[in-house]
This record gives sequence, C-alpha cells and structure tokens, in this order.
Amino acid sequence: MRTRNFSPWAYWSLRLRSQRDDDLLGESGADGNAWRDRVRSRIEELLGPMPEVVPLEDETTDVVDGGDHLRSRIVYDTEPAMSVPAWLLVPKGRVQPGPAILSVHGHGPGKDQICGLTDAGDGDGVGGDYARQLVRLGYVVLAPDLRCFGERQDPQWDPATHKYDCDWNLVAATMAGMNPLAQNLWDLHRSLDVLAAHPLVDGSRLGAVGLSYGATLTLFLAALDERVRAAIVSGYLSSWRAAHAVPWNMCGSQVMFGQLGRLEHTDVAALVAPRALLVESGTEDLIFPVESARAAVERLRRIWEREGAPGALVHDVFEGGHQWHGIEAGAFLTTHL
Repeated sequence: MRTRNFSPWAYWSLRLRSQRDDDLLGESGADGNAWRDRVRSRIEELLGPMPEVVPLEDETTDVVDGGDHLRSRIVYDTEPAMSVPAWLLVPKGRVQPGPAILSVHGHGPGKDQICGLTDAGDGDGVGGDYARQLVRLGYVVLAPDLRCFGERQDPQWDPATHKYDCDWNLVAATMAGMNPLAQNLWDLHRSLDVLAAHPLVDGSRLGAVGLSYGATLTLFLAALDERVRAAIVSGYLSSWRAAHAVPWNMCGSQVMFGQLGRLEHTDVAALVAPRALLVESGTEDLIFPVESARAAVERLRRIWEREGAPGALVHDVFEGGHQWHGIEAGAFLTTHL
C-alpha cells in the first residue's frame, strides 16, 4: 500500500525541504554592488506598492510627566483612512537637537508595553520596556502602535480564540491585493518623518529598534530607509527557512506572497551595510534559533567587511530566550548615533 499524507503541516514541511534558495548577495564581489539593486528590487516586488503620501496632520492629545521624561500621546495620518497613535518620550534634560530612536513593539499590548505602562514580563515583553530604557539614556523616542495592536486592535477580537489579529488582517489584505507588512512599514516610514521634524531631534541621527515582530519591521525599515543610521534587531534575524520549520511560528503580518526561496533574512540585512546593525539572539530562543542566527551574521560579516565597516555589525548572543537583552544597546547607540 502506498504511503499517503493527510497533514497540511507535513505537506508544507516537505515543500520547505525541497525549496532551493536564490543567492542574491553576490558575495564574491565580482558584480560590484549590483547585488544591492537585485535585493532591493526583489523586496519591493514582494512587498507590493506603497500607499500615497498624505499630510500627517499630527497633533498632541495628552502630556504626562514620566519623572525623568515627558510622555506625549500624538496622532498622525499615514493614509486617507488610517491614523497612527504613538507615545513620544522626551528626556527633560534635552534642550538642543540630538539623536532620536523609533521604537517598534512586538506581539503583545503594543506601545504601552515598551514604554513601561503595562507588565513587561510575558512573551515578547521579557525585558521589553525598551522605549523607556532608551529615553532614560537621553534619546527622544517615538513608539507607535502597529496595525492590529494597542489602540489599533479591533474590539471584536476574542483572545480566547488564540488567533492573532494580524492573521485575519492578512485575509482581508489578500482579498484587496495588499500586504500588511508593507502597510506597517509605510506607517514606520511616516513615523520617521514625524520624529525627524521634532525641534529637539537631529534628523541625520535617527535609529530604530525592535523585538520580535518589531525586529522584523526594524530590519526592513533600516534596509529600505537610509535615514536609519543605527538599528537594533532583537529576537529575529536568523532565517525564514529555520523559522518556518517551527510549527505555528509565523503570523500574517510578517510574510510576503511567494517569499520562500526568493529572499532571506541575510538579503534584507545586507542592505543596511555599511550602516550600524546590532543583532540580539537568545540561546534559548525557540522561535528564531540561535545557530541559524550565528550562521546568518557570519555570512553578513563578509558584506560589512567588503563595505569597509566591520565594526558596525555587532552580534550579542546571550543566555536567555525570545526577549530584549539591551546590554550592548547603550554603547552601540552612543558609538553610531
């Protein structure tokens, strides 16, 4: 009798094992920097078209004394039918324009968690009040809610179903021929516009940081928007192939149609060179395995060396799980911002 399969998961696992990956980086150097054009074109193709620019119409709705900083709730438009709520954290000691950081949350409560307003001890939130940590280091920090999180989470979502908002959002986006990853990236591009326009921010000294899904977006943003001078990608950079091999590990906000075999983490990250990139990897991270992360960073080192900036790529491998570490963040940002 023939062996037959009825499992969708086994089907996708078999497909994954037989998938061959394109090599976009051109590591031999024989084609100069033509690999940049190949990678950027592939990313833009997979993401699809971005929305049209609309006036931000940003406004401040509330200001709270955070002790050593002021926390303002601001709102701005990124599409005709979409607005973004965000926390703007400004150190009380800041009197002249200086460096600033876009802080991107992962799965969880959204901007409140990374600003220390909710419990930072669960899931993506382990050590996760990193926006508050950064304002205490003297940076102006903007922390927006991503679509489907925080104030942008639809009230009909039922946590008992254990189904991410971003999964059903992908269904709606697919029907409309759109990509949620691209939409959130667009919101972050416009968030950089908001941050750069602040009177206490030097627009030439912008950084971006994120954990997990926030790290996904941080990596793509740094790759595509050269205003990001330094980026911290925590609990993400390894490979889609390794992540896809872990059951139930992907969500609807982090994927692109037809991406497997056509684009890898290393391809996206390589576009950041020679700008600064700090990668944080926990040894017990079951979502993005550390050995895959080590292999990815070693491959990337050749790119940074070829670009003449080997010291701008840092890999912090720490004892821990899927969490923000932050031990090297302060020195890294001081050096590169």
